[in-house]
Amino acid sequence: MSKLQQIVDRRLSGKNKSIGNRERFLRRHAGTIKDAVRRAVSSRGIREIENGESVTVPRKDITEPVFGHGPGGQRDVVVPGNREYARGDRIARPPAGGGHGAGGQASPDGEGEDDFTFVLSREEFMRYFLDDLALPNMVKKQLAETPEFTWRRAGITGDGTPNNIHVVRSMRGAFGRRLALGGEARRRLTELQERLATARRNPDTLANEIEALEEEIRRAERRLGRIPYLDPIDLRYRNRVRVPQPTSRAVMFCVMDVSGSMDEARKDIAKRFFILLYLFLTRHYQRIELVFIRHHTQAQEVNEHDFFHATETGGTVVSSALTLLDEIIGKRYRDSEWNIYVAQASDGDNWGQDSSKCRELIETRILPRLRYFAYVQVAPGEQSLWEEYQKIAADHPLFATRMIESVADIYPVFRELFRKESA
Repeated sequence: MSKLQQIVDRRLSGKNKSIGNRERFLRRHAGTIKDAVRRAVSSRGIREIENGESVTVPRKDITEPVFGHGPGGQRDVVVPGNREYARGDRIARPPAGGGHGAGGQASPDGEGEDDFTFVLSREEFMRYFLDDLALPNMVKKQLAETPEFTWRRAGITGDGTPNNIHVVRSMRGAFGRRLALGGEARRRLTELQERLATARRNPDTLANEIEALEEEIRRAERRLGRIPYLDPIDLRYRNRVRVPQPTSRAVMFCVMDVSGSMDEARKDIAKRFFILLYLFLTRHYQRIELVFIRHHTQAQEVNEHDFFHATETGGTVVSSALTLLDEIIGKRYRDSEWNIYVAQASDGDNWGQDSSKCRELIETRILPRLRYFAYVQVAPGEQSLWEEYQKIAADHPLFATRMIESVADIYPVFRELFRKESA
């Protein structure tokens, strides 16, 4: 006699039951969401960059496609009140937009649907913000001193956490154990049942002999019943091991002009650009160093807080920042071991003949060590620095220049400078 066995899986499920449907919805309307993210980044303040966003999807975009049966074949149609057509005439299709009413008029009846609005979480917002972005020309240099590890599956193990349990392998082991432990008991039970059936058919069998056989059968069934259906020794878990992976060393130099010609509006644009760059780098890359340089007539390396909040100002000598940058690379970042990047923001105003000196520094000393140099001018007009940098860009594909005239231009320019390279 077999007993009905039931397994209850008590592992906790995720609280968000509709996460699969949400992911499918986000993939379907990725274009609309990316447009909303772009508009949000262009209009937000620095402290609000990482917040979520409300996205509105037009009603026509959320309707489900359906199949219907077309008219097909030949049909005779009676048009009541017709004074224009005779039998055999062909009726032309109505013009585009026909049959939709006068438009713009209020109606006392009828129903409709509003556009669908939902809220992107902070993580979803940043995921779409960072989509299709990457550091250009990234190559594998010398491995970092502290290696990074990734978890990979490595077969099956006998111990682990409940969330890694392998149900199929566990049940297979339990079935084999029950077969092995209960084999002799089942053979004994089958033999006793056959002897009992024979004894009952024999009229000369005594009643106490039948009772003895029945008692032995009950003992054999109890012995089989004591074999657990699922034992801790049966449990098997997916094994995962840490595997070291190559790590690219990368450093980004952020160079910002804070001279007197950079008014508050221009500084705000430059800071917004570097805020986006900072978020992109820290979220997209697990291991990357950032060096912050501020300059007016003199340049200095500062920390993150001073780079975005210090109020020091003065004249403009851009070459001071490039000279400091070259010194830091020579002391701390060998180009044979590091992927070196530079992002510079300025209004283009520079002192005297210093712009030509900047060009010479970049072409002869800095650019040969770099993977990429991005320059953004946060003021309209072709200043002396812009003209010299344009000459560099014409001869060096690793040097890029863009002009940002308003806050709305920051995000498009940023994506253009750091667009992911095609395979």
